[in-house]
Amino acid sequence: MLTFVLSVAIAYAFFVAFMYFGQRSMLFPGATAGVDPVPERPPWGEHVKLLTGDGETLHALYASADKGRSAAIFFHGNGDTILNLGFMAAAFAQRDIGLLAVSYRGYGGSSGTPSEPGLIADGLAAWDWLAQRHHGPVMVVGQSLGSAVAVAVAAERASAGLVLISAPDSVLALARAHYPYLPIGPLIRDPFRSDMRIVDVGEPKLFLHGDRDTVVPLRHGRALYELAPEPKELKVLPGIGHNDLWSHETLEAVADFIEMTAAGTAG
Repeated sequence: MLTFVLSVAIAYAFFVAFMYFGQRSMLFPGATAGVDPVPERPPWGEHVKLLTGDGETLHALYASADKGRSAAIFFHGNGDTILNLGFMAAAFAQRDIGLLAVSYRGYGGSSGTPSEPGLIADGLAAWDWLAQRHHGPVMVVGQSLGSAVAVAVAAERASAGLVLISAPDSVLALARAHYPYLPIGPLIRDPFRSDMRIVDVGEPKLFLHGDRDTVVPLRHGRALYELAPEPKELKVLPGIGHNDLWSHETLEAVADFIEMTAAGTAG
C-alpha cells in the first residue's frame, strides 16, 4: 500500500511539474502553431508594425476611418490570428468604423514570447499607436483571452467604450474550474485578473456571451459583469458556444454599441 501511495504521489508531482512548465504553451497556442507573418499584401487593411515599450516589434493590420469617426482596437483570442478578421473589418467599414488588430508578441511574426505582462504591454502599445494617428473616439474590443488584454488596457487608457466577448472573470478562476485537482493558485504564472481590473473601467461596457459556451462558461462572464461599474450591458446569445458567435447579429450589436457610445461621447 505504501508503495502504491508513493507511486501515485510521484506521478502526481510529475504531472503538476508538467502542467507548470507547459502552461504557457497551453494558454498561448497561437504562438506555437507556426502561424506565418502578415503578408505584404494582407487580406484586409494596411500592414503596419508597432514598437512596444519594452522593445518588441508587433505586426498589425489597420483599416482607417474618416476623421472624427470611431476606431476600434480588437484583441483576439489565444488561438486566433488577425488574418481572420476580414469579416469584421468589412462590417465596420460599412459603418465607417476603423479597425486595428494586433498580433501579440510571439504571434504571427511578432517578436518576443507571450506572457500576461507582455500582452498587456502589447495592448498599451496598440492603444497609444492608434490614439496618435486617429482623431476620433477609440474603442477597445476583446474576445476570450483578448478580453483580459482589453480590460487591462481600458483600465489604464481613457477609451470611449469597451466591448468584451466571451470574457472570463480571470484566467485564474477559469483554470481552477477546468483543473480542480491542481493547486492552481501557486502554479499559475499568468492569472489575468480582469475581476480586479474591471472596477477601474468607468467607460460604457458591452458584454456578449453565448449561453452554450463550454470553454468560458457563461457564469464567468456574468461574474465579471457583476463586478463592472455602470454603465454596462450584458447580452446573452442563446444557443451560441465559444467559437460560433460571429453572426451578422453579433457584428451589428458591436457596431451599434460603438456608434451609440461614440455619439454619447461627442454629446
